[in-house]
Amino acid sequence: MTATHPSLDIRRPSAHVAEVWLNRPEVRNAFNDAVIAELTQAFAALSRDENLRVIVLAAHGKAFCAGADLNWMRAMADYSWEQNRDDAQKLADMLWTLYQCPVPVVGRIQGDCYAGGMGLAAICDVLVAAEGATFCLSEARLGLLPATIGPYVARALGEQASRRYMVTAERFSAAQAQALGFVHELCGAEALDAKVAELVAALAANGPKAVRECKRLVRDVAGAPLTAELRAETARRIADIRASDEGREGLQSFLQKRKPAWLD
Repeated sequence: MTATHPSLDIRRPSAHVAEVWLNRPEVRNAFNDAVIAELTQAFAALSRDENLRVIVLAAHGKAFCAGADLNWMRAMADYSWEQNRDDAQKLADMLWTLYQCPVPVVGRIQGDCYAGGMGLAAICDVLVAAEGATFCLSEARLGLLPATIGPYVARALGEQASRRYMVTAERFSAAQAQALGFVHELCGAEALDAKVAELVAALAANGPKAVRECKRLVRDVAGAPLTAELRAETARRIADIRASDEGREGLQSFLQKRKPAWLD
């Protein structure tokens, strides 16, 4: 079943999989206030869907996302400080909504992934890019800075690489992005959909609650000090999931050499 919106194309190929496609190829899927509002609403709704196991974030056309829409930028040139702050807050809230989504997000990147597009890529749990894709934190060229996307980019790209590419605004290739750990899988453009489908199938085959808890675990423990409290919290989490219906079913299906119930 497919639902098409002005800025997004949202698809449900199955009960467990959703696809969110940026749908403004004529402007290289550039951001504006409508895109921000629709992405916020779409991911807020998808986050509440208990049946959902995977979300694919993708874009129609030659580019993934070229950053801010030029017409939107022209309008912002006349904004007051308060208007700029309110506008930026909506973008910050949208990125937070995507980042907080409990469902794993697979990013499908082709062509240009610039500025705000880097923010979208950075919130993905698994990122697949075509070999010809290019990345750029281009804000400094315009006398701006990637402030709202910064926390997500710095986590995904790493501090040292972020220090370079935020201040230089250089373009870098998909191969460089993979070497830096930003991109997980690199393939030819003709193989992009097949690689995404492979990852979607792998995610959908895992324990649905376990996958959500794995995503939350990484977010909670990455960079956290190894205190007694953290050790106790991780012990509690594994005990909770071992004692859960899904955990018991997963272990029994493994021992009995059969498919787990969530694959029926």
